[in-house]
Amino acid sequence: MDARARVAWNMRRLRVARGASQEAFAVDAGIDRTYMIRIERRMENPTVTVLERIAAALGVEIAALFADSGPEGDAPRSLPAGRKRRKPG
Repeated sequence: MDARARVAWNMRRLRVARGASQEAFAVDAGIDRTYMIRIERRMENPTVTVLERIAAALGVEIAALFADSGPEGDAPRSLPAGRKRRKPG
């Protein structure tokens, strides 16, 4: 897995684990939603500054975006349809 794919994989995995939609996450990171989507689809090569923003919004160190996330076949699950965050409970 190349670095761009690894970042996209980990970014989505961590975002979904937080229960954040792409739109909500983009707002948290201060990044345009369409750019965020393009990063997750491996269509963009984000700068270190953007990666720092993403890591901060996820509450992880930047190195977590480059971590070995396991087999490529285990895709992160999708969030439920809709744009709103799920409320705990």
